[in-house]
Amino acid sequence: MNVEDVLQWADNSIFENTGKHLTPLQEAILTGVWQRQKYPQISNDFHCSESHVKKEAAHLWEKLGEELGEDLNKFNFRSKLEKKHSVSYCSHFGAGNCLQIEGDNAVNYSCQFITLKDPQTHSPSPPESPQNKNLSPRIDLKDAPAPAIFHNRTAELSTLKQWILQARTHLIALYGLSEIGKSAIAVKLIEDIQTEFDYIIWRSLSNTPTLANLQTELTQFFSQSQQPPLPTVLDYFRSSRCLVILDDLQNIFRSGELAGQYLPGYEDYSKFFKQVATSSHNSCVILLSWEKPRDITALEGDSRPARTLHLQGLGEHAGEILREKGLTDEEKWSELITLYQGHPSWLNIIASTIVELFNGSVSLFLAGRTHIFLGDLEPLLESHLERLSELETKVSYWLASQDEAVDISQQPADSDLSQSDIWQAIQSLARRGLVEKVQVGARAMFQLNPVFQQYIQCKFE
Repeated sequence: MNVEDVLQWADNSIFENTGKHLTPLQEAILTGVWQRQKYPQISNDFHCSESHVKKEAAHLWEKLGEELGEDLNKFNFRSKLEKKHSVSYCSHFGAGNCLQIEGDNAVNYSCQFITLKDPQTHSPSPPESPQNKNLSPRIDLKDAPAPAIFHNRTAELSTLKQWILQARTHLIALYGLSEIGKSAIAVKLIEDIQTEFDYIIWRSLSNTPTLANLQTELTQFFSQSQQPPLPTVLDYFRSSRCLVILDDLQNIFRSGELAGQYLPGYEDYSKFFKQVATSSHNSCVILLSWEKPRDITALEGDSRPARTLHLQGLGEHAGEILREKGLTDEEKWSELITLYQGHPSWLNIIASTIVELFNGSVSLFLAGRTHIFLGDLEPLLESHLERLSELETKVSYWLASQDEAVDISQQPADSDLSQSDIWQAIQSLARRGLVEKVQVGARAMFQLNPVFQQYIQCKFE
């Protein structure tokens, strides 16, 4: 067993007994103890008191001990759990091994096929069939990130659930800057709606698989419990309710071109996504990407089978990140959050800098500020800018030189680019999340994301 398996088992156990999922602190305790960390280290990593960790851990051992029928503590938890569950190795997708633990809720984590609770045969049936309500989905999340602290995304989660469960949207593009929380919200979404599906599978496109290879892997997964096998992925989408998450979509897009253009040899993904959106079925594909696919624009709309959601900063909810880091001067937190766009990863990095240089004082960090401090953010920012086309680079440098949002309805006097070029570049930069639209009366104005603006201005010098 690995720590992901343990967290999944514990979450299922706690939820069955209390109706609640593991808290971020409980996950941190289980992870730390499994990795043989002591409570002081866990409390330090989680930025809370050791007494609070001990109190929460005692409650956790009591609840999990009831599930195992054992007297648990931090010293025996790992050995008791490993001893309790018998394991047997089996083949997985025709190659390699997987770890099987008895039960009905099949989840594949890190190349391990895990089942929990009482054995039960699962044969996916049509989505509307009554017996479907009593069956657990077959889940493969080996490519998904490990469970992490989930920051408040109530509005975005509600939107996604409404699109999937009520509107029956077939194709959803969830895009936004790197590390802004796309994968985290997708993992939380699966946790909340998994009982609505027969199959759930997460695949990363970080290794740029061809469409043919991806489809082969999907059909192999679906056919594990449905015989005889069906010819295509879309056939499985029609016969069962499937949820497919494709992460790192930007890896099959070209760098140095306008946003959302496919690499040579990967254009068939566009046709596949169109088929998913327009075909008749009850399944859903979610695309996670740094940039919005160009071809989804013609498919999306309130009454159409495709939607896009631009994931942005956390707003006031980002204060929890600063609290976890132990920052002081809470009255200044909103200014810090606004400065760094509520981006969770950016704020986490900057908060670490504030701890290192100012003992956690936000007031001292902001005092006498004349520009946005970037520090360790620069590699993250550069990873976006290096994907830009030549035209986008020119326009982003021009936008960085502007003191205010610009009106693009008229030809700018201080640019040698045509109006058409500027429109095209700004549209592409917006699809990357680098340009923001500002409403001024009835007119739309555009400006570069302030953090990227600061970075580009520094490169001018």
